[in-house]
Amino acid sequence: MRSLSAEDDWFVLDLGERRVLARQVVVATGPFQLPRTPFIADGLAADVFQMHSSEYRRPSEIPGGVVLVVGGGNTGYQIAKELAASHHVHLAVGTRQTPLPQRLLGRDVFWWLDKLGVLEKSVDSRIGRRARDGGRDTLIGSSPRRASRQGVQLHSRAVVAEGHTVTFQDGSAVTPSAVIWATGYRTDHSWIHLPIFNDDGSARHHRGVTDVPGFYLLGLPWQHTRGSALLGWVEHDARFIAEQIAIYHETTETRDADSASAERS
Repeated sequence: MRSLSAEDDWFVLDLGERRVLARQVVVATGPFQLPRTPFIADGLAADVFQMHSSEYRRPSEIPGGVVLVVGGGNTGYQIAKELAASHHVHLAVGTRQTPLPQRLLGRDVFWWLDKLGVLEKSVDSRIGRRARDGGRDTLIGSSPRRASRQGVQLHSRAVVAEGHTVTFQDGSAVTPSAVIWATGYRTDHSWIHLPIFNDDGSARHHRGVTDVPGFYLLGLPWQHTRGSALLGWVEHDARFIAEQIAIYHETTETRDADSASAERS
């Protein structure tokens, strides 16, 4: 897939060897296209093993010795926990996240969040706006205390990487043989050549409906609710988009029929 643009009344998807024309398009790639690695990674020596968490599969693929996992989200904690059984693991945590147990009173925590309506709070609500703009992400099933008990040594934010040494915000340092960057992803919409983006690169839309008629987005964080980017709750946004597709289809069919009738007369 090389680009998506518009010509006359059609969307044109350039696949290189061929082009696909469509009246309507839904981009459901979500927000996690490009692995994000901090610039300090460039300062490490060439013989220090490095990978982004998107490439991580199993502990046996990581060199033995000291391993530094950078990133205090769910992914960082889970990788650190798994590696701790076979490696000497350090975990660099930037912003502390609120820990929640995976199960609470015999139920998965997402069951409770669903029943309490937390995941259905819309971005237009006061609670939704506060959670989106100032809320912290949540650790599910992990915590600093549990990681420590599992043998993981915790550090503050990694701020400098030079040669074989990574230094943390509190001045401490570690010399790892391997570094795993669990530092998230960034969105890549550079292939979409449509007038839907703000100056900061974010897409303008309301519940996934953009300024360009017939063009929709799906799976973005806070597209409408906290659950918009989660597999278990994206169905609500998908159903709304499907309704918009049907309305647009009926509208354009009526318009085309009226135009054809006018031409015949």
